[in-house]
Amino acid sequence: MIDFAILAVFIPTFFFVSVTPGMCMTLSMTLGMTIGVRRSLPMMWGELIGVALVSIASVIGVAAIMLNYPAVFLLLKYLGGGYLFWLGIQMWRSRGKLAIPDNLDEEVDTSPIGLAMQGFVTAIANPKGWAFMISLLPPFINTDNTLVPQLSVLITIILITEFSCLLLYASGGRTLRRFLQQRGNVQMLNRIAGSLMMGVGVWLAAG
Repeated sequence: MIDFAILAVFIPTFFFVSVTPGMCMTLSMTLGMTIGVRRSLPMMWGELIGVALVSIASVIGVAAIMLNYPAVFLLLKYLGGGYLFWLGIQMWRSRGKLAIPDNLDEEVDTSPIGLAMQGFVTAIANPKGWAFMISLLPPFINTDNTLVPQLSVLITIILITEFSCLLLYASGGRTLRRFLQQRGNVQMLNRIAGSLMMGVGVWLAAG
């Protein structure tokens, strides 16, 4: 399987990197602010699928092929970043499905599939995520042992850690929403969330 000494180093290392603010965590916090933790779960599932694919690709060598065709990254970055930036503008103007309505008891109709795609695109189109996985995972793989069991354990740890951090950020966004709601600053909340979303879009496109 995998050496416990390796796990003792891998777990805190990945947790530190995962909990550090980034595109996926900022997106999770933004959605936690606007639609709540529970309704943000589809985005998290999509993001986790993307992270799993990036992790597997980083080990089996597909990443090397993609890095030789930067046009693939450029297309994903620009499309994904542009879409997130457009969502941010809508939220900043208190419009669109993700914006909090003036009537805070009003339900926001958000497509789970659309949220999942946001998380998936953000995960797979993040060059920094690819660079991290390419540099982090291979050193923890023992070439003398079977690849599949080792990779399964490491990816399971990655997904559990990533999901925990996504929930943490989404809960923080939910808490911030309640803090601002007490003062009736719905427009301010939308502008903060919209600005964060636009920042994620720019980060994704320019990263």
